Amino acid sequence: MTGRLTLGASRLGQRDDGASALARALVRSPIGQIDTSNAYAEGRSESLLGEALRETGASPVVFSKADADPVTGVFDGDRVKRSFEESITRLGVDRLPLYHLHDPYGMSVAEGLRTAVPALVELRSQGLVDAIGIAAGDPALVEEYIRSDMFDAVLTHNRYTLVDRSAEALIAAARERNMTVFNAAPFGGGILAGSPRRRGDYAYRPASPEVLAFVERLAAVCGEYGTPVSAAALHFSLTSGVVDSTVVGVSDAAQVAEIEALAADPIPDGLMEALAALGTPS
Repeated sequence: MTGRLTLGASRLGQRDDGASALARALVRSPIGQIDTSNAYAEGRSESLLGEALRETGASPVVFSKADADPVTGVFDGDRVKRSFEESITRLGVDRLPLYHLHDPYGMSVAEGLRTAVPALVELRSQGLVDAIGIAAGDPALVEEYIRSDMFDAVLTHNRYTLVDRSAEALIAAARERNMTVFNAAPFGGGILAGSPRRRGDYAYRPASPEVLAFVERLAAVCGEYGTPVSAAALHFSLTSGVVDSTVVGVSDAAQVAEIEALAADPIPDGLMEALAALGTPS
């Protein structure tokens, strides 16, 4: 069902400048796999991808996600079905290979399993989606959904990187159930990619002094091997053995080519072992 790399479209549509160019780069990329969501840029991510698919005739694999009602916050079964209809209309497709329950924070897991999840199961049984998944950032919540044995896939983000391994338990639970594992945000929101704007943040929040110091140690080790931290961060996920596909978000067309190059270039022997020896910050 999946390639080892997926391009994330969460930033597509957040700004008008270059949005169409980014959408075309996403659908034309040889990576051939894109992750989006009903709520990304208030639906513009899906709409732009749909326009690019029609303009280019490209046929990448596109995954999407069900999101709560943007006005009321309701996330019941009816909302899941409406979210699905909105998504396939914007994308211009009849069905989806994978459809996630996305960030179900406004309800308990028990409520989600009673309301939203049966709608996902129904979409799968009708052949409108091939597989259903759970996608969220809270590892404890995600693991609860995994242990319901209702899902085919899981997407975790910012929790399995060179800096943070807090998703290990949920990944192990998913592997036990033969679920497909997507690991998103291997750059921790940008700090491990060398983003000047995110150099003080990890997972979109101010990074602790311990994390910042640890990133400096990572950079020092990578420097000894002549490798950028971004390459090490991406290949940590690509070579982990427990991740089926690594999801990397991009914000402009140039970044699509950069990710293609990072993934294609091998990293030096011994680097990952040297980084593993550092552990992770407390």
